[in-house]
Amino acid sequence: MSANPMNVPPMSIAAARAALIEQYADPVLRRRATMLWGTRGVGKSSVVRQVAEHHRVPLVDLRLTTIEPVDLRGAIYADDTRGRTVWFPPEFLPAPDDPAGLLFLDELTAADPRLQVSAYSLILDRRVGNYRLPEGWMVVAAGNASFHGAAVHDMGTALADRMFHLNVQTVVDAFLAHAVERGFAPEVMAYLRTRPDRLDDTETQLAGEHLVGASPRGWEDVSDVLKSGVSEGVKRTLVQGRIGAANAAEFFGVLRELRASVDVVALLAARPGPDTAARLPASLDGLYGMVYGLLGAANDEATMARALEIVDQLPDAPAREPLPIREAQTLAMELLMQRALERGLETAVLDSDAYRRHLERRAG
Repeated sequence: MSANPMNVPPMSIAAARAALIEQYADPVLRRRATMLWGTRGVGKSSVVRQVAEHHRVPLVDLRLTTIEPVDLRGAIYADDTRGRTVWFPPEFLPAPDDPAGLLFLDELTAADPRLQVSAYSLILDRRVGNYRLPEGWMVVAAGNASFHGAAVHDMGTALADRMFHLNVQTVVDAFLAHAVERGFAPEVMAYLRTRPDRLDDTETQLAGEHLVGASPRGWEDVSDVLKSGVSEGVKRTLVQGRIGAANAAEFFGVLRELRASVDVVALLAARPGPDTAARLPASLDGLYGMVYGLLGAANDEATMARALEIVDQLPDAPAREPLPIREAQTLAMELLMQRALERGLETAVLDSDAYRRHLERRAG
């Protein structure tokens, strides 16, 4: 099989979101449907929701694997006045008085072939039966291809020729930005920062003929498990059942080291200088565990200022191996400034000597 069977270059979910936002803003381009291709959990559904939120327009989200062919075509009834049968369109499709919005046809390639006929009519002709999609609406579809390891029905070239196609792939930086925004467990973010290849192991999963593997959606669930109040044994059971035994074993191995080497509470309480240096992480996993741990804790001016001091002192870490200290400092300072802007704490950052030194280093 070709390395790129779609003949479309891959792009991040953030790039796909930007493209859809601009497409929707153009009244002409909005009339052409767009197809999002990508493996499970890559964020296709969420990005369409974000585009609708950006433009403040309604979103009709249809999961095509959960409805019957007649649900989309509508119901037929006898019109005695006209002496003929007529189709009643379903209530979930946009009404004529809904001027603009997004119609999302999710899991298009996995839907019943009979349902696909109606869905394709919406995509190609913007109508199905007697129903016509209002002018201001844009159709976005999403699905998997056969080479993603999903049970799908191939899309014909005639249909493919009537759509824009976006080949969405997981990019760890975009995922981590999403994770920071959503408040993921720091341990998950630290783990994926140092092991970006573990974000999505679809290829390994398919090669080993395994049912369960890691995906972006799976790591979001792992974060929820870690933040929950269930026992450690149940956490391990749930994580194994979400990302697979091998992935879980490696993750919990790193988790043990993180918990042994990084105590964010103790760091925040330590005095600047030798007391702080003695508590700084000595390993790569610990380094990024500390960065994301401080980010999660920096929720007021005092904690934000102290977190910046700790990051400034990172060169004093008793490292057992060469560590990317400057890279970690830059990441931490950027994340903390972002958090400060979100929480109205920018004064604590701008008044910080540690942040001022960071800017001087960057300028030099």
